[in-house]
Formats: sequence, structure tokens, C-alpha cells
Amino acid sequence: MLHPSTKSIDQTSGDDIGSRIDRAASSVSLETQWLLLTISLLIVDFLMIGLAFFIAYQLRFGLGISFFREDANSSYAYYQALAFGIVPIWIVIFALYGLYRRNTLLGGAKEYALVFRATSSGILAVLIGSFFVPDFILARGWLVAAWVLAFLLVSASRLIIRRLVYAIRRHGYFLTPAVIIGANQEGKALAEQLSSWQTSGLHLIGFVDDGLRVGAKVQNNLNCLGSIKNLDQLIKKNNIGELILSNSALSREELMSLFTHYGFLDHVNLRLSSGLFEIITTGMDVKEFAYVPLVRIRRTRLSGADQLLKLMLDYSITILGLVFIAPLLLIISLAVKLESPGPVIHRRRVMGINGREFSAYKFRTMYVNGDEILDEYPRLRQKLNEDQKLKNDPRITGMGRILRKTSLDELPQLINVLTREMSLVGPRIISPGEMAKYGDWGLNLLTTQPGITGLWQVSGRSDLSYDERVRLDMYYIRNWNIWFDLQILWQTIPAVIKGRGAY
Repeated sequence: MLHPSTKSIDQTSGDDIGSRIDRAASSVSLETQWLLLTISLLIVDFLMIGLAFFIAYQLRFGLGISFFREDANSSYAYYQALAFGIVPIWIVIFALYGLYRRNTLLGGAKEYALVFRATSSGILAVLIGSFFVPDFILARGWLVAAWVLAFLLVSASRLIIRRLVYAIRRHGYFLTPAVIIGANQEGKALAEQLSSWQTSGLHLIGFVDDGLRVGAKVQNNLNCLGSIKNLDQLIKKNNIGELILSNSALSREELMSLFTHYGFLDHVNLRLSSGLFEIITTGMDVKEFAYVPLVRIRRTRLSGADQLLKLMLDYSITILGLVFIAPLLLIISLAVKLESPGPVIHRRRVMGINGREFSAYKFRTMYVNGDEILDEYPRLRQKLNEDQKLKNDPRITGMGRILRKTSLDELPQLINVLTREMSLVGPRIISPGEMAKYGDWGLNLLTTQPGITGLWQVSGRSDLSYDERVRLDMYYIRNWNIWFDLQILWQTIPAVIKGRGAY
């Protein structure tokens, strides 16, 4: 099951998307589309860098904001001439960093990282030039401001352009026809993931497999287009630009043959899956030892800038939240203590990142003799063992029902967020005993921190079957980005207010 907001355009209207691509290609070829995008980026980057230099001048000399003690030339004509000379050099540096190459564009965080490196190199080039050009004097404050502004403005403009491209992809533009070679379990998993990611730029049109007849349905609207021996004709007929090899479906000889024939073509990209797609979500690093490329599987799903962004989101909201809800926490604590004997906080042993167990905090919502109470209801105990949830649980106190209905019982988990055992958004927290229910997916689950809320909560919570919860967790882990977290946090508010599936 896919989350409704992420339903695949291929799954919902494959034929319609195909016709849109045909119309787009008949009006403007795919190569021309990318050429126009590159030209647009060149123009926009030129304008944004120039605008950065202009605003930097206004900040330094118009408003008199000085970052350093310096006596610098303040002539507008002087800095205008400098900008006209520097901007083209920066554009060349951007090109050297690959910021106009097709495989770099629309890359999100990776593209912004390249922009930062390119603008930093641009500033370095200006500083080096100042040592060799006579009478080349400029304000350091202007240069620093221009560096920061150039990075921000170029990144912002590329974000807007990326969103525009994502929007027009729904009309068939900037989509490359692709096929998956190998219709085994891995191939189907690849198809499901690629089809559900609307902004990938790939339009899957089917599978190529020697073991299936032409036209045989493989998955959703994707059929077998033919065998490997007919691949040349299929590429030409369907203008295929991407060949995706399901590694586990092909023999070594078949892989070598495909790389020999298609690995060096200019108009076709050949891509090889890991062969472990079902259990790996963390990504892989490739490093050469004695000129031998070896693959290392990353231990966690998030790293670098992604990890920092999630940490900043968690801490900023959690710290502010605890300050504002402190009185509410005190009131709930008193209510829990007065209604029934026992501790205010319940500690549940759960699985954390990389398999490390920890205690997840919740307000106690059950009687302390809950197991004895449940022994009187054998059918309910069996239901609990199957689904890990009971809709009408006799162990829950009156206050506990209110807390669960409003999700207030989970507020103490904000402490788990501060200790980095949990995140605001993530997969469900599960006990060690539940790991067996996840099967191979269990390795994926432990690559990121569990969340107080998540895709499972905004999609139905406890009304979902256990298999659906697992699928939603896996979808979240594979498709994480900071905007996804923000979307889920926003959708959590009405989900909590409605209380659907909360018990």
C-alpha cells in the first residue's frame, strides 16, 4: 500500500502519461528540453550572482554595515566593473563543478552542496586574483556578503526551477522512458519504488525478461515488452534512455553481455541495482582498494546534511514544545497518579537505531495489574498477539482512554527525542518481539530512529492492518527527505484532532 498522496502516476494513468510523453516529444524533443533547461540555468545563475554582488554593495556601502575594520574604495562604478568581470568567471567555475551537467541537475541537497563549493571556489579565485592584479582593492565585507548571498540566491532559484520541472513532468516533459531487465522479486520491488517517486524523471514502460511472453502482466500497468535478444528493437521503438538491470535476475554472463553491448552508448544509460534492494535502504559507498572497487553498506539511512537537518528540526520543535506544554505535563501527571495507583510514566523497551534497545516513555494509561485483567479475556489476548493492538482494551484506565484518544500519552517521548533515541517523525516504535513480523524488512526499520508520529499515524493509525503499517514504515524510510517530515508533522495535527484509529 502506498500513501494516497504519493500514488504513482504510472499506476493511476500509465497510458495517459505515455500519451503525454509522446505529445511532449513531438513538440520538443527530450534533448531540446534539457538544453533549454541548461540555458535557463545559465541565465538565472548569471542574474542571481550579479544580484548578490549588487545587494552586497548596498549592505556594505549603502547601509554602512561593516564586518571588518577597513578603508576600502566605495565607488559604485568600481564594484560594478568588478562584478561584470567576476560573474562570467563564476559561471565557468559552476560549469567545472558540473552544475550544468544533466546527471547533476535537479539533485536537491547534492546540487546545493555543489553550489556551495562552486561559490566558495569563486570567492577563492577572486582572492587569488587580488594578489596578482595591480590596484585590485576591494572591501572584504562586500566579498563575504556576496559569497553568502550568491549561495542563497542561486540555491533558491534552483529550488524554484526544480519545483517547476517537477510540475511539468506531470505533462510528459523531462521524462526518460525506462525498462527494467529482469522481472523477479527485486525487479518488481525496483518498479514499485521508481513508479511511486513522481519526481525521479523516469517513466517505466515495462520489463524485459527472457522467461515471460510478450504482453504478460508483471506489476500494475507494467507488462513484459520482450526478451533481451530483442532489446535493440525495443530501445529504438520506445526511445528508451534508461536500462535498469535487476542484478539478482541475471547471470554473470548476461550482465557482461549487456554491459558490452549497451554500457558505452551515448543515448542509453545502463544502471545496475545492488541485488539487495529488498533489505538495503541506507545506500552504499564505493571505495577502491588496490584499484579494486569495493562496496560498503552505510549503517544508517541518514548522514551528513540530511542528519543535521533532521536534528535541527527535532530539537527546535521539541525544546520550544516542552517550554509551552510544561504546565500541561504537570496536570496530566497529577491526573494519572490520582486515578489509579502506580507510576506516572510507563517505560516500554523498544528497538532503536542499529538494533539498540531503549526505554520509550509514555504516560501510564493502564492499570498496573493489566496482565491479570487480560487473562480473563482469552480472545482479546489472542487478538493482541496478532495485531499488537486492541480496540476495546479492558486494561486501559478512564484517563488512559482520553490520553490515547488525544495522543497526549506520547508527550513524554519528547524526552526520548532530546536524548536522540527517537525523532519527531519516523517509523513506529516496536518491541524486540515484533521484529520477527518484519522479516527481511527489519534491517531497514533499524536504519533510522523511530518517531513519535509518522506516515502510519496520518494514514489511519491503529485502524491499519499490521502489514499496512510495515509497508508505510518502509515507504517512509526509503523516501525520506526533510519536506516529507514537515508534511507529516502538518498532517499530524488534523489526525490527532479527529482521533481516527487512536485507541
